[in-house]
Amino acid sequence: MKLILRLLLNALAVVILSYVLPGVGVDSITTAIIVALVLSILNFVVKPILVILTLPITIITLGLFLLIINAIIILIAADFISGFHVTSIWWAIIFSLLLSFLQSILHSILKEDKKK
Repeated sequence: MKLILRLLLNALAVVILSYVLPGVGVDSITTAIIVALVLSILNFVVKPILVILTLPITIITLGLFLLIINAIIILIAADFISGFHVTSIWWAIIFSLLLSFLQSILHSILKEDKKK
């Protein structure tokens, strides 16, 4: 149940950001749920491989290259999903930063409700 709720919160964050950012678009809420699911899978499978392969450049840039890795994962998801599009890597970086921020806010609200 918690996994489904987190997935729906991530989909809500994707929808909100698609309205705010002009370089990111999502066709429907169903597409947003699919985007949230695909991003979760890519972050679980592909991201650790990319982090290991790019470890030297990540160390040299003091971790800033992880922003590029996140943008690449978002662009990969945009290639897989037909109703989700990101126009450039710059929009993918901004989307990645704002998505992380919005997800942390939404998940912290969820944790506060469970404590009461």
